Amino acid sequence: MKSLTLVIAFLPLAAFGQDHGNGGNNAPYAGLETRAIKSLSEQDIEELRRGGGWGLALPAELNGRPGPAHLLELQEELGLSADQVKAFSAIYEEMRTTAIAAGERFISAEAALSDAFAGSDLSEETLHDLLAKAAEARAELRFIHLARHLSTPELLSDAQIQRYNVLRGYSEGSCASVPEGHDPDMWRRHSGCD
Repeated sequence: MKSLTLVIAFLPLAAFGQDHGNGGNNAPYAGLETRAIKSLSEQDIEELRRGGGWGLALPAELNGRPGPAHLLELQEELGLSADQVKAFSAIYEEMRTTAIAAGERFISAEAALSDAFAGSDLSEETLHDLLAKAAEARAELRFIHLARHLSTPELLSDAQIQRYNVLRGYSEGSCASVPEGHDPDMWRRHSGCD
């Protein structure tokens, strides 16, 4: 009975040493500790600083409300008129300008959060305030991107929206046709192919 008690006593410790299907790597975040802002990669920061979408407008994009940047990229394939191109260019430039400013606020908020955890005197109250600022900055940034998708459908014909969805791979064989410039694996994952 004594040996059974010893086995049971050490059983939880043995479980910590087991490989749980992650290739033996128990440190999936290894290397990320060197980031200046722990929650943002250099690619994330670059995307935010150029006013890029950062995937924030997916609810609109994937529900038939095209974004101005992609409309401009596909203007020839969609047969956009000069007036449409001018309108989408104006929407895009205004969005990009405001997104860059909002992106900087979000980057600053995430930097403040990262810096706070690097210190030793972070209180729950301060943490709550830092999280609220970061969430507010992210929500503002997301609003900027999503709101521009509200104005594009009224400037397009139904046929152009349908064609856009095909070209972007959202309908009629989207898993087989990956738009140029997109990572095929990422495209298939976001399109629900795999």
